[in-house]
Amino acid sequence: MDSVEIEGVRLEVAHIPGPAFHAPLVFLHEGLGSVAMWQQRGRHWPAELCAATGRAGWLYSRRGYGRSDPVPDVRGASRWQGSWHVGRHEPDYMHQEAFHVLPALLARLGVERPVLIGHSDGATIALLHASQHPVTACVAIAPHLVVEDVALHAIKQAQQLYLDTAGGAGLRERLARYHADVDNAFWQWNDVWLSEAFRNFDIRSECERITAPVQGIQGEGDEYGTLLQLDTLQQSVPQARLCALPDCGHSPHRDQPEALTAAIDAFLRQVG
Repeated sequence: MDSVEIEGVRLEVAHIPGPAFHAPLVFLHEGLGSVAMWQQRGRHWPAELCAATGRAGWLYSRRGYGRSDPVPDVRGASRWQGSWHVGRHEPDYMHQEAFHVLPALLARLGVERPVLIGHSDGATIALLHASQHPVTACVAIAPHLVVEDVALHAIKQAQQLYLDTAGGAGLRERLARYHADVDNAFWQWNDVWLSEAFRNFDIRSECERITAPVQGIQGEGDEYGTLLQLDTLQQSVPQARLCALPDCGHSPHRDQPEALTAAIDAFLRQVG
């Protein structure tokens, strides 16, 4: 299986085989991620984590990312097309993914009570999903619970790098290796994050409803957020276990994969 159809939209999926007696890991990618982007620098970190924890895994690319169907008119007027939101994203786009798309996808895959492994935007989606749906556990890597100026600064820099085509080896060219429609992937993320309305994004009240075990992990050198995100997670989810990784930026699975795997494996062994 390399794709599933949800309400007429094809989403790219990938499966990592493993034992059926543990809840599978479901990986939720970052704002510019995809199924393929989990595999970089000669290693497939999700497969390594599945092997270390003795679990199967599922990965998918959200609409407009990887090899999934694009978002129509991605920079146009925000509107609904059937049960899908199209055009420019609105500030609740991660809520829509967590509360509507992900439950439908899990049902199609036959997955109940997964262990969610989310990175960045994917971590926020994982927390939101866990606030309304049963999960075995939720691992939030570099989550965004509130918007920080450091994140907006980094995202503005990413926009400048994306538009800079000098030399033919810029950000756009690099991302094009991982996305069938690279402009669709980039602008759906960049436009909403830099919109005035998104400055009020805040999921603390939703997180207060989470009852499942939660682990929050962040690199101490994260260029998209400070450790305020982990502090905020702890305040909203008292049972959350926190892990700050030294010598690590926004992507621990690339900067510190062994330490990340060890931290998650230890957490899931305690969860049972």
